Amino acid sequence: MDIRIQNGNKTYICEICKSELKNVRSLRTHMRIHDTGEKHYKCEVCMAELADSFSLKHHMRLHTGEKSHKCDVCSAEFIRKNYLKDHMRIHTGEKPYKCHVCSSEFKLRDSFMKHMRRHNVEKPYKCDVCLKAFVSTSYLMNHMRIHTGEKPYKCGICWSEFTESSNLKRHMRRHTGEKPYKCDICSSEFTQMSSLKTHRNIHYSEKMFKSGEKPYKCDVCLKAFATSSSLVNHMRIHTGEKPYKCILCLSEFTQSSNLKRHMRRHTGEKPYKCDICSSEFTRMSSLKRHRNIHYGEKTFKSGVKPYKCDECLKAFASSSSLRDHMNRHTGEKPYKCMLCLSEFTQKGNLDRHMSIHTGEKPYKCDFCLAEFTQMSSLRKHMRIHTGEKPYKCELCLSEFTQMSSLRTHMRIHTGEKPYKCELCLSEFTQMSSLRTHMRKHTGKKP
Repeated sequence: MDIRIQNGNKTYICEICKSELKNVRSLRTHMRIHDTGEKHYKCEVCMAELADSFSLKHHMRLHTGEKSHKCDVCSAEFIRKNYLKDHMRIHTGEKPYKCHVCSSEFKLRDSFMKHMRRHNVEKPYKCDVCLKAFVSTSYLMNHMRIHTGEKPYKCGICWSEFTESSNLKRHMRRHTGEKPYKCDICSSEFTQMSSLKTHRNIHYSEKMFKSGEKPYKCDVCLKAFATSSSLVNHMRIHTGEKPYKCILCLSEFTQSSNLKRHMRRHTGEKPYKCDICSSEFTRMSSLKRHRNIHYGEKTFKSGVKPYKCDECLKAFASSSSLRDHMNRHTGEKPYKCMLCLSEFTQKGNLDRHMSIHTGEKPYKCDFCLAEFTQMSSLRKHMRIHTGEKPYKCELCLSEFTQMSSLRTHMRIHTGEKPYKCELCLSEFTQMSSLRTHMRKHTGKKP
């Protein structure tokens, strides 16, 4: 039996999966899982099996919605006392879990345990299907559901199913409205810690922007960054490193968030649901685009476009569309890439740009499996298979798959030659023709 003393508290460590228990009785109960897989207590609502009556009692609160533990500071409510204890550290700033290797400190035991696995490379539990190894049986069990398709955690309200209890827990907040993560700067509330972290970067970026401070510098190209995480992501452009790998199709990604989105192709998970027609989507951006269909139908039928541009008097159905449009007049580019500092007038353009860095190509052709970074590129590609040529010349009725091809063609009729050689002043209708011509002067062979 391994015993750890931390901050004066004695903790009992499971020698098999390294879980921490507060007393010997809890450790003995926990060991049943490893010794026999024994689970005597079954939930009559979702049929989940639990190792002891204490675990069943707490599990039932997921179904009943009972939250008997309340925060005295912000009034957030929790199912378990230890959840409240963890939550209180947001207010106190306490970080009781300290890494003895690198001295990093953590508020939550789960975060601490995840961190420690970076130092401890031993992974004794191996998947029989894909041979991926894990540090604990619980991680292996969760992983196996990717192969089996099992989703044992079910929402008692809308019957959505999940592979992990943590995903069900996050999902339940949609129904309850609970937002346990609060920004200590502006008091905005969030359902997930990851959303709070992303939000905090806004304040941090504003602070860095005002001060101009960028203390993290790339040793290769000397570009500077406001945060260490931005520098780490940037360095992968130079190294070509893609540390996040899909265990099913071996696709590789530079960021964990891209791998997480990619995994939804395999699992079929669609966590973003339209509250109008119940359509489901793998990405929030896809849901936002979809919602515009409903909003567009509504405005099309009513003809209402209440948001008008003061510069050119063009009208829009939504304030966000007007806001993006105004950036064309002002030249403002509020959406900045944290990796290469490129700036954009619209968030959608920034999202598309990021695929250059991540290498992600989420749009796949069903015919030849070619992959694309943008839906518009996939649409153009599909015309190769369908033979569709939607762009027609009104003078000679020639048809083209792309608008750019039609524009180039029109120069035959107009005589326009926009590409000029600076050496001999010859003019050309296409850039490719100018490049070919330039070889006469340079002597360069193709």
